[in-house]
Amino acid sequence: MSLLPAGQISVVLGAQWGDEGKGKLSDILCGEADVCARCQGGNNAGHTIVVNNVKYDFHILPSGLINPNCVCVIGAGVVIHLPSFFEEKEKLEAKGLDCDKRLFVSDRAHLVFDLHQMIDGLKEAELGRGSIGTTRKGIGPTYSSKASRSGLRVHHLYNFEEFEAKFRVMVENKRKRYGQFEYDVEAELVRYKELAERLRPYVIDSISYLHEQLKQNKRVLVEGANALMLDLDFGTYPYVTSSATSVGGVCTGLGVAPNKITNVLGVVKAYTTRVGGGPFPTEQLNEIGEHLQTVGFEFGVTTGRKRRCGWLDLVVLKYSTMINGYTSLNITKLDILDQLPTIKVGVAYLLDGKPLASFPADLSVLEKIEVQYKEMPGWMTDISKCRTWEELPENAKKYIEMIERESGVPVEWIGVGPGRDEMIHKPLSA
Repeated sequence: MSLLPAGQISVVLGAQWGDEGKGKLSDILCGEADVCARCQGGNNAGHTIVVNNVKYDFHILPSGLINPNCVCVIGAGVVIHLPSFFEEKEKLEAKGLDCDKRLFVSDRAHLVFDLHQMIDGLKEAELGRGSIGTTRKGIGPTYSSKASRSGLRVHHLYNFEEFEAKFRVMVENKRKRYGQFEYDVEAELVRYKELAERLRPYVIDSISYLHEQLKQNKRVLVEGANALMLDLDFGTYPYVTSSATSVGGVCTGLGVAPNKITNVLGVVKAYTTRVGGGPFPTEQLNEIGEHLQTVGFEFGVTTGRKRRCGWLDLVVLKYSTMINGYTSLNITKLDILDQLPTIKVGVAYLLDGKPLASFPADLSVLEKIEVQYKEMPGWMTDISKCRTWEELPENAKKYIEMIERESGVPVEWIGVGPGRDEMIHKPLSA
């Protein structure tokens, strides 16, 4: 039975605060995909995929590039820093990947300039102790330019006179806002004239291209970046990213209708992590947190920053499921819990002793809540060699079954190690 339906779209989305391990599932599913697309975000995202002991880091490029038969598309909702695009492509090619004639960029995608990255740093400095903890890749300022209708898109590069005029206005407006910072406009224009020609073979009308692929009964996989709790509307605002990381972002970022989406796979780490500032109710600032951080090697792929760690939060998972409508789940890094005799799971938020109905919008409410935990016995066994559901120890199975029961979504995939083959495919009827 095929894992991906023909003529339809399957989506892989992060269900927590990112870094759940979406890349490995995307890589497995891309083995069947004809097209792998990115719909939002920029190179602030990060996937690490290990194949035959070779580690590939993806930031802006779709990880479907590992499959030589898969065409990869960077959609209209993505923001793209061209120097980083080419640098990443060259690093992947140096490791043996052939990106030629199967990597495309939407002509509607917005451009991230070094200017935006400078502004990112200036904004964080301006916020001081209230800073969000961005990756400083210029993603937020680029989406701000897009929302204020002053951004530049890929197609602008091919009317360079118009591009130059708009670019100069953009720089001057930023200087009016942030002061006379140093920025070599003339050198940047020369650089982008060259980059435009390098990019030309990759540029397509991604909307008509994707619809034509679906019409031809091709299998399309969409690789979501970031995660639901970082969504601009539904995440822990303002400690969020600047794009729509929910399933809705697939439609708006690629120009596809909801009825084309068949499978929505939510990726959930067996515990919880987040990078940067913002609330984290089940965070463990103790030996447990240190254990998860060390054993799980919890460092950001893009920034190298240490990730904050805590217990699995079912309030977050239920909220995420409600919005994204997952058809199945991938539980990752279950093996990181191998050495814990007791495992806790956050099952409710209590405010003045009463459970909240869902994840609250107001962060001041989150500061006052108490997390209600459920304790479960660990399995104290190395599960990294398990390849079937039946091989897992009983307590590991009970942990997975508890997640299914509480979320109302079947678990289809279980990660037991970093390698491509260290994944259990659990039959949905099991």
